[in-house]
Amino acid sequence: MKLNPYSLLQDPLFQEGYEKAVEILHACATDTGFLASPTRKDNYRRIWARDGVVIGMAGLLIQDPVLVEAMKQTLQTLADHQGPHGEIPSNVDTASGRVSYGGMTGRVDADLWFIIGCGEYWLQTGDDSFLGRILPSLKKVRFLLGAWEFNNRGLLYVPETGDWADEYIHNGFVLYDQLLYLQAFKTLAAVNRRWHDSTDHQLQEDISRLKRLIRANYWFKENDEVPADVYHEILYKKGRTAADRCALQYWAPFFSPHGYGYRFDSLANILVSLLGVADTQQQESVELYIRKNIMIGKEHVMPAFYPVIKPPDHDWEELKMTFSYTFKNQPYQYHNGGLWPMISGFYTADLARRGKTEAAAAHLKEIHRANRLEMESTPWSFPEYVHGADGTAQGTFHQGWSAAGAVIGHFALKDQPFFTVGESDA
Repeated sequence: MKLNPYSLLQDPLFQEGYEKAVEILHACATDTGFLASPTRKDNYRRIWARDGVVIGMAGLLIQDPVLVEAMKQTLQTLADHQGPHGEIPSNVDTASGRVSYGGMTGRVDADLWFIIGCGEYWLQTGDDSFLGRILPSLKKVRFLLGAWEFNNRGLLYVPETGDWADEYIHNGFVLYDQLLYLQAFKTLAAVNRRWHDSTDHQLQEDISRLKRLIRANYWFKENDEVPADVYHEILYKKGRTAADRCALQYWAPFFSPHGYGYRFDSLANILVSLLGVADTQQQESVELYIRKNIMIGKEHVMPAFYPVIKPPDHDWEELKMTFSYTFKNQPYQYHNGGLWPMISGFYTADLARRGKTEAAAAHLKEIHRANRLEMESTPWSFPEYVHGADGTAQGTFHQGWSAAGAVIGHFALKDQPFFTVGESDA
């Protein structure tokens, strides 16, 4: 009998999990935008670009006027504090006026999520006055992103600590950022088409080129043939020779002048399917890898990266030196094997989009179980992540995008996509 997602969503756990998640989104909403968390810890009580947009796009799914307005204010706050070259802040403390564009390096994905969020907000609300105000900011960001290609060859160069995995060891041409870059292009194309009733042919070329580059340079095939759109032939050949770990199984997480990375990047491998880049065979290969290696018969939310880096692994010494204030990436913690409800929200959306309703429901259930964990003797803590070995709630309490993960999964089972801009819109 075919699974009915609507009846499943009436299950007490699913109902409570969704209702509690909406409460957290409301707790994050302020008159200047979404906080990453209402918890008074570190710098989480700030308007963050990536957190705010993900939370805000979840709010757009709910169509709650308070959350929709908070999304608008998030984007406006970021635009009001745009840097002189077009850079979007990583976060803004509106109470003190402090603006951060990143720690040791800037945050590339802040700019990408900003474009995506602006487009999604306007296309779903038709708020023309907002778009009129925000268009100059979008143009500046688009120009800046082109400069961040550095060599004008189509891929963004991301410095170490330059995106959401800001204490992890990947850099260069990071797949996650290229996928958001592609979605940003599609979003700009959709906005241009609606606003000007015309096609931006340069954006169309950029979309086509970037999709070819992603497909050619991050998925190693069985033969030794060099793709027509290879970024650097010698580097690709070296990477292909050493690619036994990921070839035909999953997408490589990044490459740089020093070579390719091979650890499984969960969010990137989900987005490459969710955003329509992967073909059916690649989608099935990644799903099989997840079931056989990451889940291994267990039920839990998705890790940020796999496998875990431990001493005496080759990368351990470098990882130990990659942190801002205190070292967070002990084995099975934070980005180093920590389990993230937010990432599982995206995976639920992808599975549902591909008609894998039963698997999507199973992952949504694990999101609710993770969000229900206790912290400080309080249930439904909505932890930032879950310890990958002992299953305890870790990180920041009442994390907004852990709640967003539950909302994304909830609406995915109701056939409502998280990204509404797709190929046909661009």
